[in-house]
Amino acid sequence: MKILITGASGFIGSFLVEKSLEQGFETYAGIRASSSKKYLADERIKFIDLDYSNKEKLISQLNEFKQQNGAWDYIIHNAGITKCNKKSDFDKINFVFTKNFVEALCTANMIPKTFVYMSSLSAWGAGNEKTLQPIRLSDYPKPNTAYGESKIKSEKFIADIPDFPYLFVRPTGVYGPREKDYLSFVKSVKKGIVPSVGLKPQYLTFIYVKDLAKAIFLMIEKRIVRKSYFVSDGNVYTSAEYAKIVKKILGKKFTVKICVPVFILKIICFLLDTIYGWFGKSPTLNRDKYNILKVRNWKCEIQPLQDDINFHADYDLARGLEETIKFEFPEKS
Repeated sequence: MKILITGASGFIGSFLVEKSLEQGFETYAGIRASSSKKYLADERIKFIDLDYSNKEKLISQLNEFKQQNGAWDYIIHNAGITKCNKKSDFDKINFVFTKNFVEALCTANMIPKTFVYMSSLSAWGAGNEKTLQPIRLSDYPKPNTAYGESKIKSEKFIADIPDFPYLFVRPTGVYGPREKDYLSFVKSVKKGIVPSVGLKPQYLTFIYVKDLAKAIFLMIEKRIVRKSYFVSDGNVYTSAEYAKIVKKILGKKFTVKICVPVFILKIICFLLDTIYGWFGKSPTLNRDKYNILKVRNWKCEIQPLQDDINFHADYDLARGLEETIKFEFPEKS
C-alpha cells in the first residue's frame, strides 16, 4: 500500500512518516527540495516535490508519477502553515494550494481511497465561555483567526465534491518533541517565570503528536471516509494545572507568575500588529494570537472518535511533556 504524506518535513509530518513506516506502508514524503531531511533519514522513505502553486504543472507531475509508480492508495495532506508574515498567505497556502492539489488529483484520476486533510480545532473557533460546554461536531464553525478561516474554507471546498473520500482531522493543541510554540512556555518556566493571561482559568486540551499519528492511522485502517473528528487526549487541563505539570517535570520549586490582563494583551497585540504591518510582517503577538490567548474554553468532544475507532490516547499531558522535555533538554534525563 502506497501512501503520500505532504508537509513531511514539519513537526507533525515527520511523526506521520515514522508511523507510516512502522505500519509497513510504502511511504512517500512530500517535501520541498529546500526542506530539511533531519528527521526523515530512514532509507525506506521516498521523496517527492510537488508544486501546489501551479495546478497545470501539478497535474503533469501527478500524471508522470502515476505512469511510473501507479497511484497512491492513501494521502495525508498535512502541508500548510500555522504562522506567516502576511495574513493573506494563510488563504493562499492553506486553501488555494489545497484546492489546486485536490483538483489536480481529480483531473489526473488519482483520487485515493482516503484523503486525510489535516485541519484544526481552530477551524471551529472557541468554545462557549458561559456554559463551558465542549466544542461539538454539530456546532456551527466560527473561526476567529485567519488560520482557522483558511482551514474551514478548505474543508468546505473538499466536502462539496461529490463522493470525494475525505477525512477531516481537527486536532486540538498538538505538542511533542520538535515542536516550538509550546516549548517556549517550557523554556520560560525553566527560567523561573510562569506567564499567564487574565484572571479566569483557561480550560485547555492537548494531543501528543504520537497519539495524533496513532489516531489517523486507525482511521485509515477502519476505512472511514466523509467524516470529521476532533482529536484530543480526552482530558481537560486548566492553565494552572498545565503550569504545575511543567514545573514538576523541570523540578522548579520556586517560580514567579506573571499575569497579563486580557485588555493589556489586546493593546500590545494590536499595536505590534499595526507597527509590523507597516513593514509587511506579522509579529508573534498579533491580533490572531490575541484571539487565541484570550479564549477560556478549548474543550472539545471526542466521543465520536472513541466510538468509531476505539481511540484512547497512550499519553496524558504529564507523560507527553516528560518525554518532550527529555528530548529537548537531555540534561534532565
